[in-house]
Amino acid sequence: MKLIDSLVTQAAGIAAVRRDLHAHPELCFEEVRTADVVAGKLTEWGIPIHRGLGTTGVVGIVKNGTSNRAVGLRADMDALPVTELNTFAHASKHHGKMHACGHDGHTAMLLAAAQHLAKHRNFDGTVYLIFQPAEEGGGGAREMIKEGLFAQFPMDAVFGMHNWPGMKAGQFAVSPGPVMASGNKFYVNVIGKGGHAALPQTGIDPVPIACEIVQAFQTILTRKMKPTDSAVISVTTIHAGETNNVIPDNCEMTGTVRTFSIEVLDMIESRMRQIAEHICAAHDATCDFRFERYYPPTINTEAEANFARRVMGEIVGPENVLRQEAAMTSEDFAFMLQAKPGAYAFIGNGDGSHRDVHHGEGPCTLHNASYDFNDDLIPLGATCWVQLAEQFLKPGGAAP
Repeated sequence: MKLIDSLVTQAAGIAAVRRDLHAHPELCFEEVRTADVVAGKLTEWGIPIHRGLGTTGVVGIVKNGTSNRAVGLRADMDALPVTELNTFAHASKHHGKMHACGHDGHTAMLLAAAQHLAKHRNFDGTVYLIFQPAEEGGGGAREMIKEGLFAQFPMDAVFGMHNWPGMKAGQFAVSPGPVMASGNKFYVNVIGKGGHAALPQTGIDPVPIACEIVQAFQTILTRKMKPTDSAVISVTTIHAGETNNVIPDNCEMTGTVRTFSIEVLDMIESRMRQIAEHICAAHDATCDFRFERYYPPTINTEAEANFARRVMGEIVGPENVLRQEAAMTSEDFAFMLQAKPGAYAFIGNGDGSHRDVHHGEGPCTLHNASYDFNDDLIPLGATCWVQLAEQFLKPGGAAP
């Protein structure tokens, strides 16, 4: 029996687990029930576990043979603070919380792979099954690493995978180099001097100063950055004043910056600070500028990305393994790729036609209240995980 056919036979049971997780979503660092479900299944299949890294993380350890080589396979577990619009039977039971990004499905695919790997152990070395908390803004990967993930569980490479709506089910995408952008926040408070709106000469109006700063930020992209580089600067909130006839004392702005390289990010942060402070000074105002880097760019190493591409091509055919178009979204798997060689790939989630009746009217896209993971991906995703592990740890050395 082919590997994928074998995994199809167990997919119904894993799909039930996935739907249970979907119905009981937990936000970052709160994945206690989810971690219990994962740990329970791994223990049931005879897989030793370690709990508590990153607060609620779970690591399963599957060993075979005598080799010291090891590979890590990672799935994220947390949900989003979204109120679900779906009303099918497995819709969220917790108002304001939802698996709107498919982490329930990622967990299910890795569980299906874990069950097969524990039963067959067709490899020489160790597979570390990494069930990570707090991807959605909490930096759970960073916290697991800080608390000893790679020190306690040394591995030669690590792989991650995310479902991608709009890409056909049965397709993968993986490429070397940057695949997701860095995630960064900025805060600018323009501090002027309030007064009567009919007497602007008596105050320092922070609102036009803020508008000038917003416009000037965009010149960083068009005049200070190489046209061959890519970046985004988005001012997403502006708050000032309380009424129509009063010039406010200050104007606050926040937003995000996305880049595919640290060098471009360094330049943008420096220029934004200079622009904000100098424009304020030119108008006799002052400025409080803060910049927070929360996720670095996700950059696949060449050998591991090409290895994953070859393995996926053997499963679905090379024509169904697409070049991975880099996205300006961010992903905390980036921290793992800073520490270890590896690759982050996409698996097609389809167009949404897989959803049960009583789904929401919105599209089946990531972070949408009508989203649901495609359970048909479970055996395919699990097959990919199993083949990556078995070929990476084949006798005689690593496939990359």
